[in-house]
Amino acid sequence: MAKQLDVLTALDMAKTQWYHYTAIVIAGMGFFTDAYDLFCITTVTKLLGRIYYADVSNPHVPGILPYPVSSAVTGVAFSGALAGQLFFGWMGDKLGRKKVYGITLLLMILCSILSGFSFSSSREGVMATLCFFRFWLGFGIGGDYPLSATIMSEYANKKTRGAFLASVFAMQGFGILAGGIVSLIVSASLRKYEEDSLTFIPVLQADYVWRVILMLGAVPAALTFYWRMKMPETARYTALVTKNASKAAVDMSRVLKVDIHEYQSKMQSNDPEFGLFSVQFLRRHGLHLLGTTSTWFLLDIGFYSQNLFQKDMFRTVGWILPAKKVKAIEEVYVISKAQVIIAIVSIIPGYWFTVALIDRIGRLAIQFMGFFFMSLFMFVLASKYEYWVDHKYSFLVMYAFTFFFANFGPNSTTFIYPAELFPARLRSTCHGISAACGKAGAIVGAFGVGHLTRHKKHIWGALLLLAFMNALGFVFTFLLPETNGRSLEEISGETDGAAENDKDPKILSTLIV
Repeated sequence: MAKQLDVLTALDMAKTQWYHYTAIVIAGMGFFTDAYDLFCITTVTKLLGRIYYADVSNPHVPGILPYPVSSAVTGVAFSGALAGQLFFGWMGDKLGRKKVYGITLLLMILCSILSGFSFSSSREGVMATLCFFRFWLGFGIGGDYPLSATIMSEYANKKTRGAFLASVFAMQGFGILAGGIVSLIVSASLRKYEEDSLTFIPVLQADYVWRVILMLGAVPAALTFYWRMKMPETARYTALVTKNASKAAVDMSRVLKVDIHEYQSKMQSNDPEFGLFSVQFLRRHGLHLLGTTSTWFLLDIGFYSQNLFQKDMFRTVGWILPAKKVKAIEEVYVISKAQVIIAIVSIIPGYWFTVALIDRIGRLAIQFMGFFFMSLFMFVLASKYEYWVDHKYSFLVMYAFTFFFANFGPNSTTFIYPAELFPARLRSTCHGISAACGKAGAIVGAFGVGHLTRHKKHIWGALLLLAFMNALGFVFTFLLPETNGRSLEEISGETDGAAENDKDPKILSTLIV
C-alpha cells in the first residue's frame, strides 16, 4: 500500500507538463463533439418541419414540426445520454477507464454519420430513423461524461486539477460555436438555390443542409480516436482498484516526467471495501451524492431549455424573423447566426472565467455565485417580461448574462465535483449517476419547459420557473464541501495523513521535472 500511495502523491505534486495539455485536448475533443452533436439540432429543427411537414396544397404557409415530433427530435439524444452515463460510468469502474473510452467515441462517429443518412419513403420514417440514431448518439455522448471527467481528474495534479477539468468541459463552448459556424457555412452556400422560389415549399437542396450539418459531427471525434486509444490507464485506477502500483508507476513514467522511488510513506489506507449505496457509503458520501445529483438536475433544467429553445425566445423579441417572412435555408442561416453570437459573447467567456479562477476562489464560491445570478436574471426577465420584449437588445443582454453565469458557475462545477468527491473504485459510477440526473433535468427542460415556450404568453412563466429551479440549486449547493487544493484520496477519505505527507521532502525528491 505504501508504494501505491507514493505513486499517487507523486502525481499530486507533479508540475504541469506537456502531457497534461495533451490529455485536456484528447478528453476535451470528446466534449467538443458532444456539444456540437447536441446543439446543432437546434439550427435545423425548423428546417425539418418545412421539408417534411409542408402542405403542398397550401404552398404559401411554411411547414411546422408537430410539437411531439419536435420534442422527440431535440430531446431523444438526452434520453440516450442518460442511459449512456449510467452504463459507461459503471463500466469505467468495472473494466477500467481506457478499455471503454474508445467505445463511446466509435458510437459518436457512427451515429453522427447515420443520423445524416436517415431516410425513408415517408416523413414518419425519416423522423423515426433520425430519432433512433440520435438516441444511440446520445448513448455514446453520455459515456464520455464520466470517463473524461474521471480520467482528467486522475491524471491531474492537485494544484491545477480544477482548471484542467474545467478546460475539458469548456470545450463544450467551442462545440456549440462550431455547430453554429458549420450551420452558417452550409446554409450560406446553399441558400442561393431558393432565391427565385416564390413559395414556402423548400427546394431540393434544403434536404442536404440538415444532413451535412449532422454528419460533420463525426469529424472531430474521428480525429481524436487514435490518440485516445494510446492513453495509458490512469495510475489511480491501476494502483487503487487493480492494486498494481508497479504498473501504475511504469504507465505514468511513460507520459509524465515523474520518477517513482520506493520509500516509507506516512499515509495509511483508510478505504474499506464498501459497496455503492451501502450503509458505509451513505454515511461517508450520501450527502455528497445528493448534492451532486440534485444540483446537476436543477441546473440542466434551465441550461438545456435555454439552449434548445433560444431560437423561439429570439423570435419573440423580434431578433429572428417570423417563419412567413423568411425562406427555409435562410431561416437556418439566421438561427445559426444567433447561436454563434450567444456562444461568443456569453457561453465561451463564462467557461474560461471558470478555468482561470476555479483554483483560486474554489468550486463552492463559483457554484453559489452562478446559481444566484442565474436565478436573479431569470426572475428579472420574468417579472418585467413585456418590458424586455419591447426593449429587445436589453432582453438579449440579460439573457446573455444568464448563459455567462451558467458557465462561470454550476454548469462547470457540477461536472467537476463528482470527479473529485468519490473513491477511485466508485468515481466513474458516481459521476455517471450525477450526470444522468443532469440529463434527466435536460429532458424535463426539453419536454416540459419547452412546452411553455410554444406560446408567447407563457414564456414569462417558463422564465419564472427556471428562476425557481436555480434558486433551489443554490440551496442544495450547501450539501457540497470545498475540494480546492486537496488530493483526491484526502477528499474521498481513502487515505489519512495526506496533507502532512505533502510537505515530506522525500516525496518532493521523487519528482523529476
